[in-house]
Amino acid sequence: MAYISIVSPIYKAENIVDELVKRLILSLKIITEDFEIILIDDGSPDNSWNKIEQNCSKDKRVKGIKLSRNFGQHNAITAGLDYSEGEWIVVMDCDLQDRPEEITKLHRKALEGFDIVLAQRFQRKDNSLKKLASSLFYKSLTFLTGSEQDESVANFGIYNRTVVDAIFRMRESIRYFPTMVKWVGFKSTKVNVEHDSRFEGKSSYNLKKLLNLALDIILAYSDRPIRLLIKFGLIVSLFSFTFAIIVLFKWLNGEIMVLGFTSLIISIWFLCGIIISTLGLVGLYVGKTFEGVKNRPIYIVSKKTNHV
Repeated sequence: MAYISIVSPIYKAENIVDELVKRLILSLKIITEDFEIILIDDGSPDNSWNKIEQNCSKDKRVKGIKLSRNFGQHNAITAGLDYSEGEWIVVMDCDLQDRPEEITKLHRKALEGFDIVLAQRFQRKDNSLKKLASSLFYKSLTFLTGSEQDESVANFGIYNRTVVDAIFRMRESIRYFPTMVKWVGFKSTKVNVEHDSRFEGKSSYNLKKLLNLALDIILAYSDRPIRLLIKFGLIVSLFSFTFAIIVLFKWLNGEIMVLGFTSLIISIWFLCGIIISTLGLVGLYVGKTFEGVKNRPIYIVSKKTNHV
């Protein structure tokens, strides 16, 4: 058993791994020598796994997991959490925008009696496009899940073993770590941390991927879209009923001799659009349910190093 476990998914980071491990070791030694660093290669197409193996050979506290293909960041985080042994677990991205030097601050706050301490990026060092994409992502989540989503908080944080054990029992196929942390509860707080620019390269998340991720999360964790459709349907029905009463009243008064063709066609197309949209949304929920009942593994490990 280690006192602190670091869980970091690795993707297209062959030139970052050495610096990440070096800075993590220096930061963790301030807290304890009893730590483990778990690096999960999420089907990275470059030489990230070779770099992980090299670091594992230098220090047995560095451990590697290689997934059989790219399963996605949050599935890779799940793999790391499943193999972690620490009393405290730190989850962080590999690009060094999450600064290893901030771990001591998170740990110090956790010792005040918190099970979860989230890193709050008070000044993000991202480009304008990334900030826009992130803002749209979190606004979509907030509106369609009905719960407040803080765009200044991501995966970076320190979590008590009790929290991770609770998350371990959540084996649904669609994974989003921050939402899962929020769902399990426990005593939590936030700490302002410095946020660095990406060490190298660019994020694999573009606007399209973020919006697709938001859609998956909404379908997996909320039924609000269906509730909104029901409300919209009731509003349309009320409007249609009111319009019908007005038309009937005018006909009874002799103001309308022949009902209009235009209003009929508009009504048909409008209602057909609503029906098709509703069926499409229900189909998405059914599709995600179908994926879930297959009960396929969340990830598949092809290689491990240092007895993870």
